[in-house]
Amino acid sequence: MYASIPSINTDSSLNLYLKEIKKFPMLSKQEEYDLATALKDNNDTHAAHKLVTSHLRLVAKIAVGYKGYGLPLSDVIAEGNIGLMQAVRKFEPEKGFRLATYAMWWVKASIQEYVLKSWSLVKIGTTASQKKLFFNLRKIKSRIKAFEEGDLKPKQVSYIAENLGVSENDVVSMNRRIIGDSSLNVNISLEGDGEWQDFLEDDKESQESILIKDNELSYRKTLLNEAMNNLNDRERNIFISRRLNDETSTLEELSQKYNISRERVRQIESRAFDKVKDIIAVSNV
Repeated sequence: MYASIPSINTDSSLNLYLKEIKKFPMLSKQEEYDLATALKDNNDTHAAHKLVTSHLRLVAKIAVGYKGYGLPLSDVIAEGNIGLMQAVRKFEPEKGFRLATYAMWWVKASIQEYVLKSWSLVKIGTTASQKKLFFNLRKIKSRIKAFEEGDLKPKQVSYIAENLGVSENDVVSMNRRIIGDSSLNVNISLEGDGEWQDFLEDDKESQESILIKDNELSYRKTLLNEAMNNLNDRERNIFISRRLNDETSTLEELSQKYNISRERVRQIESRAFDKVKDIIAVSNV
């Protein structure tokens, strides 16, 4: 089914692999829908091949985010490609999402499973919160510009712990365990042909990047709507009025509307926000 997909055996062959996968064209929405329908209805292997090869660059881009775990990029990409193939098999085009949006989560799951197996569970722990911390620590450190080697500053530890819903001790411990990982900005081969990310990004935003961003936004909106379905009517209305509307309502306005105190409105808003955040966080782990 996937015999003619470019192979990647070692990091030294990354340069050639990246050039090869750029030859496969992007698919329009209608082309993708027709191919996915042909695969689902008729088990069309040619359609499956085109769906997979048109998304190999997506896997490569996602794999970049896991470079810092000290594992061979060739292996990370190969695992991501397995996730992509699984996504193609299970993709249901009639639901309206693009394959890139759906496959993204399969690719991440496949890569994360590989990383977890490669890193001893004794190192990273076995709970969902520890795994979430393991895969999100670098991202949030980058967001707060915590680039220094060594221990995090107390304020940084508190911020990360609060945002990821873990203890400060867990943050300190996990940071110390993974701090020795290599940089994302390393040469793609021993010959110094440039950095890995140089081969994945053009100077201007590509059509693929724009599509992925649009699909990601659409998916996040769907997650938000599903999360809000877990709120009762009052929580949902207050959450929308305080967090989502362009012109937000004041605590006073909502207290009068629901005949409750402003502090009670604030508590309901906070509880609703926590519910939504927790549900979305679980969906993204």
